Amino acid sequence: MRARPPIWLASPSRFAGLPRARARMILAGVALLVLASLQSLLLGEAPAASGGAGASDLALYEGIVAGMRAGGGYYDVAADQLRALDYPLRPFLTFRVPTLAVVQAALPPLAVLALMLALSVAAGLAWLAALMARAFTRPAPLVAAAVLLAGGLVAFVQWPLWPFHEFWAAPLIALSLAIRRPGLWLSAAAIGLAATLIRETAALYLLVMAACAWIEGDRREAIGWGTAIGLFAIVLGFHAWAASQAVGPLDAQSPGWAGLNGPGLFVRAVWQSSALQLLPLGVAAPIVALAAFGWSAWADPAAKRVAMTIAAYAIVMSLFARLDTFYWALMATPLILVGLTFLPDALRDLIVATMDTRRVRVQRITR
Repeated sequence: MRARPPIWLASPSRFAGLPRARARMILAGVALLVLASLQSLLLGEAPAASGGAGASDLALYEGIVAGMRAGGGYYDVAADQLRALDYPLRPFLTFRVPTLAVVQAALPPLAVLALMLALSVAAGLAWLAALMARAFTRPAPLVAAAVLLAGGLVAFVQWPLWPFHEFWAAPLIALSLAIRRPGLWLSAAAIGLAATLIRETAALYLLVMAACAWIEGDRREAIGWGTAIGLFAIVLGFHAWAASQAVGPLDAQSPGWAGLNGPGLFVRAVWQSSALQLLPLGVAAPIVALAAFGWSAWADPAAKRVAMTIAAYAIVMSLFARLDTFYWALMATPLILVGLTFLPDALRDLIVATMDTRRVRVQRITR
């Protein structure tokens, strides 16, 4: 089937000219995705991420940084704060990697806030430049993308949240995705590694990028991302050993990560951490599903990697996250809403393909 001119995109979407049967299968998958997003309405209210007696994660991280500014060592200060606020100390992953706390303790508060703002702005500008160069040629879709990008990044410029590790790692992942190009991946891998040294769950992003490079046949890039994973594993090993030195046999154990709360938890978390919180959850949930799907429509290598990163975090959250670990979704939040700008072309091309009723006629001529 002949592809129609794009609506918003600079070039036809990935779904342009698909066979009718395949287009119908994809539309059915989109419908299932939207239905799955409504499971978020069935979940109980997510408790605030906290320790005992109502202590919050914000108080925990602020206390750790304050203790380090007073001259304490990271692991001793962190262990004391975890105990004081009735948090578990085992396994070692209950201790965050010390990178962010060390930096924040070494800098004046104003510099920390400026750095947080600069990181989110850099990620946003890098993506706007990429979309302007490769996705859109007209002002309307670019303005829409800028608004949606701001809607996804709005949580990451809230200065009172500076102690949270996800609010630093997520913009780093977004920036890494923006600057990666075929054959130009070293800086992206370095930034991705930096994200893992702030928040360990960013390692899932490194795995996705390594898998994408391997599937695309770029063995050198795959090895590069694999090297970043290896370096992270070495750091994590030292971190595990150092944390174990500060933990005693009577310290509490974490309840584990086997929530099995389904995709609704991811959808609700994106709703809570983006501009979508201005809408009722029943309206926002299908928007999250359609935005995630929209990334699959842009026929660009970066779009495929964004889509796979979003899918990876959604799947992991569905299987393992507890209601109080909703913040895992922050890793996918900065970019997810931008997928809505690819949706008009995607849905138009899929609907047109499903309505294709042309028949091939074979005529035999006998002489």
